[in-house]
Amino acid sequence: MKQTADLRKVGLKVTLPRLKILEILESAGDHHHLTAEDIYRVLIEQNEEVGLATVYRVLTQFEAAGIVRRLNFENNISTFELDTGDNHDHIVCLSSGFVEEFVDPIIEDRIKVIAQAKGYDLSWHSLTVYGTKQCAK
Repeated sequence: MKQTADLRKVGLKVTLPRLKILEILESAGDHHHLTAEDIYRVLIEQNEEVGLATVYRVLTQFEAAGIVRRLNFENNISTFELDTGDNHDHIVCLSSGFVEEFVDPIIEDRIKVIAQAKGYDLSWHSLTVYGTKQCAK
C-alpha cells in the first residue's frame, strides 16, 4: 500500500486514523483544500470513529512531516492540501470560499526578477488572489 510506505518514509507510525485522513486528502479531487472539519465530516459519513481532536493532531503531524501544507486565507480558517512539491498560487472566491489553484509562468518569472532585484535568493512564495467568481448565465 503506497500510503503506508509514504507514512513510514516520513517517520510516522502507520495508524488507521492517519491512513483514513491521508486517503481523504488524496481522493479530494478538485475540492482538495479541506479544513479539519471537512475531513471530520467525511470520516463521520464513512462511519469512522475518529474524533475532531485526532484529525487536528494528525494534520499537524502531516504538516510537520511535509505531507500537507496549511493554508490560511482571509477567513482565518486553516485549510490543508497535499504537499506535492510544486509551486502554485491560489484564487479564492469571496462569495463561496472556493479555492482554485493556478500557475502562471509570467507571474513566476516576475516574482523571481523582483526577488533578485531586491537582493534575495528566492526560496518559495505564496500568492493569493481574492475575487468573486462570475457564474455562467
